[in-house]
Amino acid sequence: MKLNGISDNPGSSKERTRIGRGIGSGKGKTGGRGGKGQTARSGVRIKGFEGGQMPLHRRLPKRGFNSPFKTDYNEVNLGRVQQAVDAGYLDISKPVTVEVLVDIGVCAKLREGVKILGNGELKAKVMFEVAAASKTAIAAIEKAGGSVKLLVETAAAQA
Repeated sequence: MKLNGISDNPGSSKERTRIGRGIGSGKGKTGGRGGKGQTARSGVRIKGFEGGQMPLHRRLPKRGFNSPFKTDYNEVNLGRVQQAVDAGYLDISKPVTVEVLVDIGVCAKLREGVKILGNGELKAKVMFEVAAASKTAIAAIEKAGGSVKLLVETAAAQA
C-alpha cells in the first residue's frame, strides 16, 4: 500500500455548492437569499422587526420586578442533609458550612451561601453555620439537639 493509493470512502465528502454562478446552476440570480430588501443583503437584520408594526415584545404588558439586591442561596432541605449523614458523607462532629456541602456534593457551587429549609426529617445532632434558615428548619434542628448559627444578619434580626 502506498500513500497515493489511499482514498476516502465513496460519498463521505461532497463539494460545496457554488452559489451565484448563473441561472442554470440552480443557485443563480438571488443565490438562495430569496427576494429583495434587507434580508437579501449581508450584515445586520433587525431581530423582532415587524415592518413598522409595534413588535410583539413591546405590545405585551410588562409584569413583576427584579430586585438588583436579590440574594442567590443554595437551598437545602433537612431531608437531604439527613441522607448525607446516613450515607456517611457528612461528619456531624464539625459544623456544616457551605464549603462542606459543596465538597460532599449536596450543593453544586458556593453562590452566596446556604439557606436551610424545613422539608424532611432530621434525626442527627448537627451544628449549622449557614447564611439563612427558615423558622421550621431552625425548630427541627433544635428539636434534634443541633444548633444554627446565621452568618448573614437579616433586616428583621437587626430591628
